[in-house]
Amino acid sequence: MLLSELQSKDIISLYNGNNLGRIVDVEVDNEGKIISLIAEPKHFFRRLFRSSETSFKFSDVEKIGTDVILIKL
Repeated sequence: MLLSELQSKDIISLYNGNNLGRIVDVEVDNEGKIISLIAEPKHFFRRLFRSSETSFKFSDVEKIGTDVILIKL
């Protein structure tokens, strides 16, 4: 799967059902393995504040579906 495919999926929390936005960046280690994903809300006004980004470990990803990414957060 390509990063561009992941960026088009909504990120949904399994615990409360909140939509955390979409992936805007990833952190990788020296071996090329994904360490964490960084999500940003889709709403324009929330993007004005950098603190609105949410970072979570790749190990928190429960399932990657056709339209959404489910995370344990």
